[in-house]
Amino acid sequence: MELNPTKNPKSPRPPAASVRRLREAMEKASAGGGKPRLDAQKARGKFTARERIHYLLDEGSFQELDLLVGTRAADFGLKDKEIPGDGVITGFGQVGGREVCVYAQDFTVLGGSLGMAHAQKICKIMDLAYENRVPVIGLLDSGGARIQEGVDSLDGYAEIFYRNVKCSGVIPQISVILGPCAGGAVYSPALTDFVFMVDGISHMFVTGPDVVRAATGEEVSFDGLGGSEAHAGKSGVCHFVAKSEPDCFRQVRELVSYLPQSRWEKPPRVANPDPIRRSVPLLEKMCDLDPRRPYRIHHIIWQIADEHKFFEVQSIYAKNIVTGFCRMGGEVVGVVANNPAHLAGALDINASDKAARFIRMLNAFNIPVLTLVDVPGYWPGVQQEHGGIIRHGAKILHAYAEATVPKITVILRKAYGGAYIAMSSKHMRGDFNFALPCAEIAVMGPAGAIEILYSRELKACKTDEERAALRAKLTAEYAAKFASPYQTASTGSIDEVIEPSQLRHKVARALRFLKEKRVAGSHENRGNIPL
Repeated sequence: MELNPTKNPKSPRPPAASVRRLREAMEKASAGGGKPRLDAQKARGKFTARERIHYLLDEGSFQELDLLVGTRAADFGLKDKEIPGDGVITGFGQVGGREVCVYAQDFTVLGGSLGMAHAQKICKIMDLAYENRVPVIGLLDSGGARIQEGVDSLDGYAEIFYRNVKCSGVIPQISVILGPCAGGAVYSPALTDFVFMVDGISHMFVTGPDVVRAATGEEVSFDGLGGSEAHAGKSGVCHFVAKSEPDCFRQVRELVSYLPQSRWEKPPRVANPDPIRRSVPLLEKMCDLDPRRPYRIHHIIWQIADEHKFFEVQSIYAKNIVTGFCRMGGEVVGVVANNPAHLAGALDINASDKAARFIRMLNAFNIPVLTLVDVPGYWPGVQQEHGGIIRHGAKILHAYAEATVPKITVILRKAYGGAYIAMSSKHMRGDFNFALPCAEIAVMGPAGAIEILYSRELKACKTDEERAALRAKLTAEYAAKFASPYQTASTGSIDEVIEPSQLRHKVARALRFLKEKRVAGSHENRGNIPL
């Protein structure tokens, strides 16, 4: 038989019966929970699962897998229900021309609840991502475990959690919360590297408001208990908050642009129109600032980053330390910086956790660390001590000490005590440690030091004016002799005291030198455990 599709084009041959059957099955499976449920999803201000994939991925790149998979459970009427795709869409596509695996829970199908087949589909796509060394992105919108399937649904969650840990530090894992995420379901996002939420539609909690009310008598709303504000600003579970779903997917795409495909690769380099020798004269004002005067560290980061762009991570959690991504000379850099505009930039429990996990993520995915230091110490107080500042503060020490990626540190103003050590000091194996001429590096601030060292002399003063004059004189002498960057540079603990206007060039040049850095044993996988 001759097969010639161009023959008699005016009378196209109708599709074969088997092809028609396939198309009908695919159309039915793609319809989600049907028009009424899709309309209800829209009425809540939410996109459908397929629309979300469309917004996230490059146009035309999505290849769906397991479209026709369905539940094998038969109890409680499940065998009589249409459950397209068992409530989850899985497949692979591209973000910015780079391959990713993706799954999207469909709330219009049994509330996106997770049954065994649903879990198996997610596990299959995670295994595919792990074996092919590409990121995996989960779009979560689910009522939780499917009660009709009993323990099978719980076992399904366990299989997902196991894979989250297996993939940790191996491939980037991103969770996007686009509806409810409750009970055991919350632990999968918590095990991933980054969590996104959208104002007004995203909720995460182990127990809902009704259970909280029954158990404790506390009255709380869904947003108050597990909304984006609660998790981005208080619990630290959420890394990014968006005002809308399109804004959320834009942020996800931007994040992916800073990440490698896996721990075996480096982040993508981009063409850099911003000269690395660009002078930053504004930074000379740093040397005129009162050491106690607050300022936003963001202004420093924007000045030195390529095209003044900085993609901040966890922007409203533990604001005393700032973490995020920028590029310098076209290369991706992870920034960890004290922020004097909040708690004077001191390290506390939350800031230590935030910085430590970010540093460990950078180390897992071959991203250099730039540390900008302006820290008066660890935040004092009974609440901090009893809350475990010793244990939590040690995490940042551990993270820097184990990191084998390039580490560049710049001391801007203050670096006192244990916090000086913690913020990637030379003896924590910083590769290049720089300081501005105005930097103060000491066991403690000059004002506090002279109160201890010269307490007798100060007490001996007969008048307050005499005491103030002596205090000012001793403070200046101590600062010049013991807190000067030149004194630290003389011991090799600082590699160079640099001109403020040359900060961008010095850091970019150091990064270029360190780009082929290799440390024995650094190829070993280190998981990104939630701290």
